[in-house]
Amino acid sequence: MPIVVNIDVMLAKRKMSATELAEKVGITLTNLSILKTNKAKAIRFSTLEALCEALDCQPADILAYQIEE
Repeated sequence: MPIVVNIDVMLAKRKMSATELAEKVGITLTNLSILKTNKAKAIRFSTLEALCEALDCQPADILAYQIEE
């Protein structure tokens, strides 16, 4: 999939654990893991908003488009 989720990068930059982020966002650790490993088929805007708020970032910091070769 050409959309890449960079939550791990933002977690490292913010020195935050995945467990802490999941609690702040209000999603399960399992669902966060699905996002982190690029296995998610969709994401709600409300979840994206909560991720951006918790990580103090923009959507483009979390999501990137990469052309598949």
